[in-house]
Amino acid sequence: MGDATVADDLAGLQQRVREHLHEAGAGSEAGGVEAVTVRPLPGGACQDNFVVEATWIDGTKGRLVLRSDARSSLLGSVPRRVEAPVIAAAVAAGVNTPPALWPAVGLVAPGASAYFMPWVTGVAIGRKVVASPKLDNARAGLIDTLAPQLAAIHSINPTSHPDLFDGATPQRSAADQAVADLDSYLDRLPTDRPALLFIGDWLRENRPDEDHHVLVHGDFRTGNFMVDATGLQGILDWEFAHWGSRCEDLSWICVRDWRFGVLNNPVGGFGQRARWLSVYESTTKMAIDPAHLHWWEVMGNARWAIGAVQQSERYLSGKERDLEYLAIGRRTVEMEWEALRLIRTGVPRWRAENPAD
Repeated sequence: MGDATVADDLAGLQQRVREHLHEAGAGSEAGGVEAVTVRPLPGGACQDNFVVEATWIDGTKGRLVLRSDARSSLLGSVPRRVEAPVIAAAVAAGVNTPPALWPAVGLVAPGASAYFMPWVTGVAIGRKVVASPKLDNARAGLIDTLAPQLAAIHSINPTSHPDLFDGATPQRSAADQAVADLDSYLDRLPTDRPALLFIGDWLRENRPDEDHHVLVHGDFRTGNFMVDATGLQGILDWEFAHWGSRCEDLSWICVRDWRFGVLNNPVGGFGQRARWLSVYESTTKMAIDPAHLHWWEVMGNARWAIGAVQQSERYLSGKERDLEYLAIGRRTVEMEWEALRLIRTGVPRWRAENPAD
């Protein structure tokens, strides 16, 4: 697509966004929307995100994010029309996440659902979150902030919120569903991957007995929350939310790739497992089985290995043009190796500091 075509597309999008925000009553206290500018927001690996600079009729200005369904997405991703009610439930539960506002269909692309959300300041880039000297104090308190936030997310369940996910309710245990999904994803890979087949067999044979479902964020990890020098500013990216096991979220943040090179801090590259588990358990008044966490961490590495393949296929199929998708594919072998390592080493000592994990 040439530069002129891109400019034409953005001009048309700007006009549609201005009209939609005006009709939706955005900024009505300031007299409505006078003008907007829209530009793509870099860094989103799955959905189409845009920065919207709005000018209200009274002259005040504001910044929003427009989040829309992409032309292609990863397996397990929900559309924005499903994501928005999940975010509303999380906000009501006290989760620090920007609300989804002024929903739309066809705003960015025909049939694509979208919504707006307030701009959140801070840093989300993983390698900066785990290493920037400016965030030293924030990192020191992240576990104490994030664990209660995750507990608030997990307070939402199918009984309290039966209308989420279009009213679909779980039909099997979280582990059974995860194994079934994994098998389905493996069947769709362009080539067989022996390591993943072995890992899948191990997961199938060692699945935990869990039947209590809660709202799972599905991608709760470094890179999906905004942080500044004062601490957490907001939790983002709910597209993989679903009913499942709380251990899935608790372990996903420990997947090796989300440590961004700081391997001696197993929790997101900034903390230790024992503290993470202790704060969560004290908040929820629940005891968590370390063996369940271990199983879900193996599952997390397997899922992200498949996700990396899917990302590269999005580029190779011609549906996406960003070379980042192609580059992500090389990470597949790293996750395969880590899942195999976890199987070999067994359950980490979650209740004692163990930097070797």
